[in-house]
Amino acid sequence: MRKFILFATLSLLTSGMRGQALRDSVDSRLFSDISYDATLSGTVGGGDHSALWLHSNRHGIASGETNSGYLRGGVFRPYSADSLYQWRYGYGADIAVAANHASTLIIQQLYADIAWKKGLLTIGAKEQPLEMKDGRFSSGGLTHGINARPVPQVRLELKDWWTIPYTKGWLQLKGHIAYGMMTDKNWQHDFTHRTHRYTDNALFHSKAGYLRIQNDDYDYPLSFEAGLQMACQFGGTTYTPNNEGGMNKIKNSKGFSAFWHAFVPGGGEVQEQGTAFENTEGNNLGSYLFRLNCNKKYWRGAIYFEKYFEDQSGMFQVDYDGYGSGENWNSKSRRKYLLYDFKDMLLGLEYEQKDGTWFRNLVVEYLYTKYQSGPVYHDHNKGRSDHIGGNDNYYNHHIYPGWEHWGEAIGNPLFYSPIFNENGEVSFMNNRFMAFHIGIGGQPTKEISYRLLGTWEEGLGTYRKPFSQKEHQLNFLAEGTYQPLNPKLRGWSATVGIGLDIGDIIGDNFGLNVAVRKQGLLTGGKRRKK
Repeated sequence: MRKFILFATLSLLTSGMRGQALRDSVDSRLFSDISYDATLSGTVGGGDHSALWLHSNRHGIASGETNSGYLRGGVFRPYSADSLYQWRYGYGADIAVAANHASTLIIQQLYADIAWKKGLLTIGAKEQPLEMKDGRFSSGGLTHGINARPVPQVRLELKDWWTIPYTKGWLQLKGHIAYGMMTDKNWQHDFTHRTHRYTDNALFHSKAGYLRIQNDDYDYPLSFEAGLQMACQFGGTTYTPNNEGGMNKIKNSKGFSAFWHAFVPGGGEVQEQGTAFENTEGNNLGSYLFRLNCNKKYWRGAIYFEKYFEDQSGMFQVDYDGYGSGENWNSKSRRKYLLYDFKDMLLGLEYEQKDGTWFRNLVVEYLYTKYQSGPVYHDHNKGRSDHIGGNDNYYNHHIYPGWEHWGEAIGNPLFYSPIFNENGEVSFMNNRFMAFHIGIGGQPTKEISYRLLGTWEEGLGTYRKPFSQKEHQLNFLAEGTYQPLNPKLRGWSATVGIGLDIGDIIGDNFGLNVAVRKQGLLTGGKRRKK
């Protein structure tokens, strides 16, 4: 398999040079409009880790070590190059050689795109954008973020908004469904030293649906978006410590029923089936999202809200209509309804001054995750009708390492990823917190842009392992990019970032990052409609 990946990668990397010879024998579209992207990045600093905003929300390509670097190169052909065709093709290969990273050779992206009208099929590992938030300035999504390495998957989606018939153009839809496999098996082995819980070859599922009320035929400034994101880790083989210094082996279900229960949550874990406390199979989680937009001639703004949930307890709850004993447990007596209030949330404000120079972008966010459906025990079930808590333990799971990939949170980095842990556990040690986050950006000249990020967080640890007292953390980033307009330097850019952490949760850290980037076209082909 490794030889196949390397062969495919080298083939894609050299396709630009081979393109002219192959055009006479294959569809020339596949070898036109190929771009390249190369980056040399280095970080130096002090403290226990890299400063949070120097390595977070970068799709996992940056390192958590204080001193690190990488040389990254990729070739891409976007399927949008075939804009005049109904069937469109694209691909990408993006590889890095790194020092002081989780691995020396990083296959960051390797994928193929096949698009038809508004539908898109992606096979492989591909970085996906942050939905309903600005990825440059936001702290990130709670379920589907941009913080971890992409998971290799088969992903089918409506990439662009599709107008639902008979709505007079006012209601649009998009979404996706995907299945894949985690690739951090060896990293987990090294990080845990195989003495803490880890899972080999866990499978991955995600889906999302979004609705938008907007009509492009009318010059109306307001629009509204609503979405539901869900995800699941399932399958694989889990190893947990026993009381004898060894590890217990759990072969999680991975047949058709496991894939189905990842899509429609249900079933039960292998070791819990038939017990009173049978949980939904796999690590299920998700978010409700809402966004109100206002787009004017010189500015645009938005207010957005995200409600995170684990399993059913944060999404909805089950009422048993007075039946409290196992004998009266009857599916007909159950009804689902929203039980919990919206204490846990991500609430954001976004503003852009379209002609702004020194000040162009502003994002302000408030995050609260302390409630988690209550502090104790278990949600009510067929043996307990009274609901006395939930202890949802966000991002953690009793079988799987948690909502992470290669040690980084797949969702929001303010949960402080397992990569920060000093005890070898792949888990989230601070998932109950309150935070305020601000992002500011501008472009003082046509060649220079900047962004500033600042975050204050108050953490309580977890319900099961609380901190002895409230702990606090400040995280800062100041970053500037120079992109010269000189034609002789076309495609070149340089970025300098300074990160600083002050606090008790992940400690005091300082770092300086310098990155030089070159982008351009390898080939350019003619497009014609057939």
